Amino acid sequence: MKLHVINTGNFKLDGGAMFGVVPKSLWSKTNPADQNNLCNWAMRCLLIEDGNRLTLIDNGIGHKQDAKFYSHYFLNGNDTLENSLKLAGFNADDVTDMFLTHLHFDHCGGSIKHNKDKTGFETTYKNATYWSNKEHWEWATKPNVRERASFLKENILPIHESGQLKFIDGESSKQLGDNISISYMRGHTDAMMLPRIQYKGKTIVFMADLLPSVGHIPLPYVMGYDTRPLLTMSEKELFLNLAAKEEFVLFFEHDSVNECCTVQHTDKGVRLKETFSFNEYFGS
Repeated sequence: MKLHVINTGNFKLDGGAMFGVVPKSLWSKTNPADQNNLCNWAMRCLLIEDGNRLTLIDNGIGHKQDAKFYSHYFLNGNDTLENSLKLAGFNADDVTDMFLTHLHFDHCGGSIKHNKDKTGFETTYKNATYWSNKEHWEWATKPNVRERASFLKENILPIHESGQLKFIDGESSKQLGDNISISYMRGHTDAMMLPRIQYKGKTIVFMADLLPSVGHIPLPYVMGYDTRPLLTMSEKELFLNLAAKEEFVLFFEHDSVNECCTVQHTDKGVRLKETFSFNEYFGS
């Protein structure tokens, strides 16, 4: 088994929205904002090379939206999903499993692209099984008013229409292989899935939106985007206590500075232990 960090580029979101009720004077210490109160965020994915399977976890914002849509998010950086796959020695046709933690546009937008003549849409990963779960799929395809702008039908419905969609069956599922298990979280959105990967004697957890960045480790630091913030706090507390005890490696999808970290118990609760790049810790 070999893991590859796949950077797809950065985008900007309002700092207040990303930290909810926490005052700017506190969150700006770890995530400084620009003159428009925007903080820069990564869209970092993970590629798992395991035997004859090549599994990609999330795929960024994609390229098919119009200029007005992208103007809201200030895309920046030189990384693209395609170039990052190429640097790892692969292309989209090599991906056998496209795992989607959840169906918000910044996590699944790269799932679908325009067809050749731009009259419709097709899957980006034509040889891959696309993995979601029944509970979240139902939630995303019948969106509530709060999340409607994040669940874009052109990112989601063509997956089902392609015949490539399958659902993960529970937390004990081995559908992605013996080295990957799934934890379900329901505070950010319903039935978001966090993969736990056994790799080189460590447990790596792909954090998705349970913990967007190092700056979100303290329990009250919860996004305004979360549908059930009190549940997020409870989920974070349980998870972080386990992560400190078991010495998990936390892999960040959205932290534009820190790829990974470990956490530890302190007299103030679970706090950051150390940050590091993935290759620095595990070797390239």
